[in-house]
Amino acid sequence: MSREQRGPNEKLGTVLALAGISNAGLARRVNDLGAQRGLTLRYDKTSVARWVSKGMVPQGAAPHLIAAAIGAKLGRPVPLHEIGLADADPAPEVGLAFPRDVSEAVRSATELYRLDLAGRRAGSGGIWQSLAGSFSVSAYATPVSRWLISPADPSVARDSTAAEAAILGTQGARGARSGAGAQRVPDTSGAAAGQSAEAESGAPGVAGTAGTSGAAGTSGAAGTPGAAGALAAQTTPVTLGTQRTPSIPAQPGPETASTPAPTPTSANTITSDISPLRVGHSDVSKLREAAQDARRWDSKYGGGDWRSSMVPECLRVDAAPLLLGSYSDEVGRALFGAAAELTRLAGWMAFDTGQQEAAQRYYIQALRLARAAADVPLGGYVLASMSLQATYRGFADEGVDLAQAAVERNRGLATARTMSFFRLVEARAHAKASDAPAAGAALKAAEGWLERSRDGDADPSWLGFYSYDRFAADAAECHLDLKAPRQVRRFTEQALSRPTEEFVRSHGLRLVVSAVAELESGNLDAACAAGTRAVEVAGRISSARTTEYVRDLLHRLEPYGHEPRVAELRERARPLLVAPA
Repeated sequence: MSREQRGPNEKLGTVLALAGISNAGLARRVNDLGAQRGLTLRYDKTSVARWVSKGMVPQGAAPHLIAAAIGAKLGRPVPLHEIGLADADPAPEVGLAFPRDVSEAVRSATELYRLDLAGRRAGSGGIWQSLAGSFSVSAYATPVSRWLISPADPSVARDSTAAEAAILGTQGARGARSGAGAQRVPDTSGAAAGQSAEAESGAPGVAGTAGTSGAAGTSGAAGTPGAAGALAAQTTPVTLGTQRTPSIPAQPGPETASTPAPTPTSANTITSDISPLRVGHSDVSKLREAAQDARRWDSKYGGGDWRSSMVPECLRVDAAPLLLGSYSDEVGRALFGAAAELTRLAGWMAFDTGQQEAAQRYYIQALRLARAAADVPLGGYVLASMSLQATYRGFADEGVDLAQAAVERNRGLATARTMSFFRLVEARAHAKASDAPAAGAALKAAEGWLERSRDGDADPSWLGFYSYDRFAADAAECHLDLKAPRQVRRFTEQALSRPTEEFVRSHGLRLVVSAVAELESGNLDAACAAGTRAVEVAGRISSARTTEYVRDLLHRLEPYGHEPRVAELRERARPLLVAPA
């Protein structure tokens, strides 16, 4: 597939010369980075020559991998526009902005909600596949700095005139994006085997497609979710000027699949003759109920379960029209807080399913919404989530910074239990960085704050998961990173001492940690027993993170592969490792 040929990509050639990278060297680095992300790429020096001399654009994640490879050599982030590949990104800035203005913040969040989220579901592509490899911890720098400087907006009230302007503004921005796009020659020569050679990201209309493809009928699943008293799902998307219960739809089945999709009347198809909603406290309460349901589902079934995966749809269909409506300052603060909770949840679920690029964008928007809500503890919670992601991705030093930012901004504001969790997240980052003294100090502080907490404290609803069991589980992982198996066993025993049907994923992760601790203590039988239980739990949920924990355990067991009990464990885990998370 090709389009009208462009001239040479002089920007890419210039930056390659500046970095001192040869064509063969860049191809090798891109292939290696792709392999680290589970991609099979076969670029060579000829591929790079075509990018530079003919202006051809590699497909999928390759542009981001090129930027990452060059950035690693230069020691700084390299944006796509600097290497002449900005056209390759269907939504280069969506979700990464942290606007100072509240109206722009609403636009930034609702634009993210409108992205095609099908790519986060097993077996599908979509925009997140095209952005694979674009996660950059440096993207958190500006949002965190702006939040630290001013964690609360002075006013968020919006009258009907401003709301109408915002609605029309989002329509105009969408139309402009859908009609824009540069022509470049797509290059599929080094793409993974079996990868679609679809139109490159610079093609006209790609951004518009990403922004609207979810509009027609995807929210029309009928029925009532069966888990944890879920809110009743509706068969009609929300229409500005009406009110309905926020829905996380029932799992699609034969009945819902055959139901004709309704005419889209959601926030994606707003017309200028429709008046914006006047938002009230009841609307906000419904969003908070949806968030509460989603939290339970995520803990019990994993971020990749169909129940959890409908949170982005809830944001697009339910939260976006409310944010674009009119409201008083009091109602607006509450609305932004509820939207921030749901947005952080969408990020957390993306993180749990391995969609790091989606998670990062949701986290940034959640932090901005928390600022509009003037909810500093909630902003700190988002920073803690960013910290866990950075630490998990191998950026432990940045994870420390993010957690400490949450701690410092919340001194004198957050409850004791909240402060305990922030210090615990800090300890995780210190431990991953192999800083035992700092990790020990943070753990001690976290335990001290937890001991000072009381049942009557005004703890936020989103912290309901945090108890001594969770503290013990994370303390065990800290000591695992610090290679202290005796401490791992001690804390894991405490973490596994209570029933965990409500937090199934956490139970599975704790079992893996317990198995690793037993293995490092020389107890192969106990390690295999705990591993077998972990595999059984992991098979009941949809969580790429849990699967990765199991994979790591099996890797540690490789020296004992001749043992029948190890072989049996590997056989039990086989379906888990080959199935999509």
